[in-house]
Amino acid sequence: MFDLVSENGVAQCSNLEEGASPLAIRGLTVSYGQKPAVFSVDMTVVPGQMTAIIGPNGAGKSTLLKAALGLVPKVSGQVRVFGADLIKQRERIAYVPQRASVDWDFPTRVLDVVLMGLYRELGLLARIRGAHRAQAKACLERVGMADFADRQIGQLSGGQQQRVFLARALAQNADLYLLDEPFAGVDAATEKAIISVLKSLRDAGRTVVVVHHDLATVRDYFDSVFLINTRKIAEGPVEHAFTPELLQEAYGGRLATAQMDQIQPLAG
Repeated sequence: MFDLVSENGVAQCSNLEEGASPLAIRGLTVSYGQKPAVFSVDMTVVPGQMTAIIGPNGAGKSTLLKAALGLVPKVSGQVRVFGADLIKQRERIAYVPQRASVDWDFPTRVLDVVLMGLYRELGLLARIRGAHRAQAKACLERVGMADFADRQIGQLSGGQQQRVFLARALAQNADLYLLDEPFAGVDAATEKAIISVLKSLRDAGRTVVVVHHDLATVRDYFDSVFLINTRKIAEGPVEHAFTPELLQEAYGGRLATAQMDQIQPLAG
C-alpha cells in the first residue's frame, strides 16, 4: 500500500496521501525542559493495519502518542486524523493508556468503567438503559471478562485491568485505536486475548497503533513498524522497516545480542 524510499538511512512512506491516513503527523517536536523527547517527527499510519511503535526506553514512544492526542503539549508540528483536525475527529479515536497511569483505587465497578466508553452516545446527563449495559457486557465478553462485571476495578489483577480498559475502548466503536504498552506486565493468557481482539479489529477494517516493547513478537503481531529514538528511524512494512540494521541504529548498544538473534532478515 506504500513504498519505502531511503533518505539518510531512514525508511519513509512515499505514496500514501495524508488525507487517507487515519493518523498523519508532521514535524512533531515535544520537549521536557531543554531536552527534546520527540524531535521533528513525521508519521503516516496506514489504514486497516496494525502498526507497532517501537524503540528503546526513553525514545519518545509514549510521548509521541500522547502528543498526537493532545495529552501533552507540543513545541511544534501538525496532527491530522482522517484528514482533519484532531478536535473534529475525536469521536473516531479510542485510546488505552498505560496501566501504570490509572488510579486503580477509584471506587468503581468493571461494568461502569466499560460504560464510560459510551459517554459520547450517552452524553453527560443521559440515562443508562438496559441496552447500554448489554452493549458494555458484550464488550467484556469479547475480552473474557464478562464474569467480573460487578467486581471493583482495584480488585483485579494487572492483566484483568488491562482487558477491562480494552473493553472500554471497544465500547467506543472507534475507527482508530491507540494503545500505549497494552502487553506490559500482563500474563500470557491476557496477551493472547488482547492480540486476538486487536487482530479482529484490524480484520474488520479498523486501524490499530500500539506502543510496543517486545521485539520478539513484532513480526507475529504487526503489519507495519514505526521505529523511533527521539527522531524517526524507520517507517514501513515489517519486512522492510524491522531489520537488524535499522534496529541497531535505533537501539545501539542497548539492543542485546539475544534479541538480535530473534530478528534475522526474512528468507527470500
